[in-house]
Amino acid sequence: MGNANCVFCGCIEQASVGVVEKWGRFDRLAEPGLNFFNPFAGECLSGILSTRISSLDVKIETKTKDNVFVHLVCSIQYRVIKQNADDAFYELQNPKEQIQAYVFDVVRAHVPKMNLDELFEQKDEVAKAVLEELEKVMGAYGYNIEHILMVDIIPDASVRKAMNEINAAQRMQLASVYKGEAEKILQVKKAEAEAEAKYLGGVGVARQRQAITDGLRENILNFSHKVEGTSAKEVMDLIMITQYFDTIKDLGNSSKNTTVFIPHGPGHVRDIGDQIRNGLMEAASARVTE
Repeated sequence: MGNANCVFCGCIEQASVGVVEKWGRFDRLAEPGLNFFNPFAGECLSGILSTRISSLDVKIETKTKDNVFVHLVCSIQYRVIKQNADDAFYELQNPKEQIQAYVFDVVRAHVPKMNLDELFEQKDEVAKAVLEELEKVMGAYGYNIEHILMVDIIPDASVRKAMNEINAAQRMQLASVYKGEAEKILQVKKAEAEAEAKYLGGVGVARQRQAITDGLRENILNFSHKVEGTSAKEVMDLIMITQYFDTIKDLGNSSKNTTVFIPHGPGHVRDIGDQIRNGLMEAASARVTE
């Protein structure tokens, strides 16, 4: 573009800076917007540099201290320093290759001093070392390093498989410990429940027997008072015989097909009554002794 005075102009976009030369030498930096250049005075727009943040991903293969080969993916975010754009334009032919070379150098100097586990734990330290080196070197060429991220650490496939197996074995061991503890708790609780059930069952049986004894005693006393001339032994025999025949009746009315053989006869009835009576007397004697 031009006019009658032979003055040419150019438009520089936002977030960019133009490099203006005069007779082949650097003259000044052109700001974004419309700029005029006098070709008769030797002025020309030699180039335009972007001041936006650029990103460069560098993949490095190296070896750790414990002889594990790993691939590291490092992301470098950098930009041209606006005030030093002339250095960035004239000093470096290919800034990406220069940054990549320094990243390779720093990473391969630090990673071989670490074990694989230390590398995963201290990857930020490696990124910090790369940042310090690049800031020192690239600053002289008009570039500023904004951020460096160690985005990925990829060990060899066989190493990853071994690490996964170790992790799985540790988790299985931990799961076995938890399972054993759970089974132990269940067994303890089951034993406690059985002990409690047996205790309550014993209390129930004792109360049942006590109730039977109290009932028999009350029946004997009532019968002795209402029927004159009867002794407690005679009332007890009558009650025992009644209970005996009630038991036989209940067995006969049962719907189950179970055969029960019971010795039956006057003598056997008398023996059963003697056995029950002796048991009650022994229980009463034991309570007196206590």
